Amino acid sequence: MNSLEIRRENGKIFCPLTKSWNLETPEERVRQNYIRKLVEDYGYALDQMAQEVTVNNSHRGQGKARADIVIWKTPQDKDEGKSAFIVVECKAESVRIREEDYYQGYNYASWAGASFFVTTNEKETRYFTVDKQMLPKKLVEVVALPTAEEAQDDQKVRELLTKTKTFTRDEFTRVLRACHNIIRNNDKLSPEAAFDEISKILFMKIRYERDQNGGEVFTLTKYQQLEKDYEKYVRPTLKNQGVDLPYMQIMFNQTKEMFKDDHLFDKDESIKIRQNSFEQILTKLQSYNLSDTQDDVKGIAFEQFLGTTFRGELGQFFTPRTIVNFMTNILDPKEGETICDPTCGSGGFLIKAFEYVREQIEEDIRDAKIRLRAELEGNGYDTLSEKEQLAINERIEAMQAKLNAELDPKTENGRLHNLSCNCIYGTDANPRMARTSKMNMIMHGDGHSGVHHHDGLLNIDGIFEERFDVILTNPPFGSRIDKSLKITEADRFTDEKLIERYKAKYGKAYEEALNQVNKHIGKPLLELYDLGTISGLTEVLFMERCLKLLKKGGRMGMVLPEGVLNTSNMQKIREYFEGKAKLILICSIPQDVFIAAGATVKPSLVFFRRFTEEEEQQYARAKQQALDTVRQKYVGDIHALEEQIQQEKAKKDRDKSIIAAANKELRHIEKVIAEEAKPLLKEYFDYEIPVAIVEDAGITSTGSASEGNQLPQLQQEYRDYREKHPLWQTSPVHIKYSLNADFQVVRTWNNKETIL
Repeated sequence: MNSLEIRRENGKIFCPLTKSWNLETPEERVRQNYIRKLVEDYGYALDQMAQEVTVNNSHRGQGKARADIVIWKTPQDKDEGKSAFIVVECKAESVRIREEDYYQGYNYASWAGASFFVTTNEKETRYFTVDKQMLPKKLVEVVALPTAEEAQDDQKVRELLTKTKTFTRDEFTRVLRACHNIIRNNDKLSPEAAFDEISKILFMKIRYERDQNGGEVFTLTKYQQLEKDYEKYVRPTLKNQGVDLPYMQIMFNQTKEMFKDDHLFDKDESIKIRQNSFEQILTKLQSYNLSDTQDDVKGIAFEQFLGTTFRGELGQFFTPRTIVNFMTNILDPKEGETICDPTCGSGGFLIKAFEYVREQIEEDIRDAKIRLRAELEGNGYDTLSEKEQLAINERIEAMQAKLNAELDPKTENGRLHNLSCNCIYGTDANPRMARTSKMNMIMHGDGHSGVHHHDGLLNIDGIFEERFDVILTNPPFGSRIDKSLKITEADRFTDEKLIERYKAKYGKAYEEALNQVNKHIGKPLLELYDLGTISGLTEVLFMERCLKLLKKGGRMGMVLPEGVLNTSNMQKIREYFEGKAKLILICSIPQDVFIAAGATVKPSLVFFRRFTEEEEQQYARAKQQALDTVRQKYVGDIHALEEQIQQEKAKKDRDKSIIAAANKELRHIEKVIAEEAKPLLKEYFDYEIPVAIVEDAGITSTGSASEGNQLPQLQQEYRDYREKHPLWQTSPVHIKYSLNADFQVVRTWNNKETIL
């Protein structure tokens, strides 16, 4: 391959395609770096490329589009004015690429009939083909770009044009499984332990590639080069200091340091596989840049890998994606709402909720871009000169960059930052699963900071009573919490720095939250729960826990054993919840769904909404009315017994046994009244409970996908039902974007204006 030197002088950068010096703006730097990549990595020649090429749209009169870089198949095609082969648009941004921001280059690629369209910035590079059969023409993401040599092979080009993003995701999943097998075969580790080692390597790769701003992939060759330098210059010094570690362990220690605030790895954790296993895995992964691979590629691949790894022993920690998707869609979380899973397992519910709300934010940003772009272009854009159009395009790109920053989790006070850091919370008592949940969320784009290794029945950090709008969970079934299990000093939260931070954030409510543990040290855990005297079943206690975590009017969806809904020994449990929450949907699903995860009971998906204050009062009035109505039947008996007690008490030689017997009978009558009032209470506090029976939930007993998944249809039917019968009220964040007189973007967030 040829080489191309980047030349810089006095704040300028040399552009070999125009043979001129341009100001070294961030965008120009991205462009010249990519031109070098095209030459050195792909083998394209300078004489088959051009930069800043403008094309007219023959279908839009005077409309123009500009391309940062254009590549033809051959220099002859360029000279003869034939259609371009590849169009590249560059931006000086460090946030996720969104193709709608690259409309200038996309328009050029579309109008010029190019086969490939490339978007690149300081964070990532993506490849598209223009689907000319779609009207309007549509971008379809593909895996890679052809080299100059491959460009001459029509069959190879056709192969690349058909390798879509779905191919990338499935291929990455296969690669992860192959890496897993390398460790199991070479190092004889259990599936779960092998998964831990894969996770370490993935995060070592993420750390390295993030440090390179996505510009360099962590390959075996790169590792060996770094290792050689380490062995020559660093290891001898460390040996003299009493430290002798292989380089892969040094890299892992650096990774632990980078993620130390996230508690992904224990302080003393080390790499537990052989050097040759490590190197084989690097070879398998070297086609993927985890810094710039799309979240939905690496995230879903990681999740699919999790699903196969944790079947069996750890299957209870993994809820099938079809169930997760359905339950999240039913509860329809909104931006600004707080969401929790106190038994989060591998993080499926939290990830889906994060993605669900993120899509809402992205759609809102996309709409704002379209609206503000139309405002900047005005009605006469097509009649303007090229210079005037380009000036407007610069304003459009500046506007888009500001709105894109709203979608970067690292932008303080941005919308995605707020979602990631203030809205998603979870706990799991299993340390491996708490760590896996965090990793899974990082792979999917973030939201992991609110996830903790902790007993989900106890308060921790931002997880305490009446905090959440939405709860989604699949609690552990069938096990019991022993009456002798006590809250200990180990459960006390002692990080004073964090305590002060949370007190400042949550106020007096947080001090009270700490008392759930602090004032019950040495007491049985079951004493914290109203139902603890009735049942120690984990599913029952987590039902109560989730109810208490909800704000009044908040909603929750739970996977529960069907016996909770219909067995006689659960009657008191049901009555407890009937007095505190409304059932908004019951969905019976096949037992097959969880058989692959080791479950032996038939599950149901149960959705509640906690009473509002008004409903609490309505329920109390209905209950009293029902009791008063039934009591009328027994008022004579009650008065007679009360009179008998008073008469006996008035005697000097009162017979205590008569008084005791009368009081016992009164208590019996009150129990009878309470039982007879229950049907009346349901009549006085009556509401419709939707019930659905699903025969195919998208999962077979082996854990594979089934063909007749009925959940999407039910999901739509329920949405239609909910729109006709408002079942809950939400208070979503209200955000509006506008332009001021200086064409700056102004964000109005709950009536507060900020210039972005």
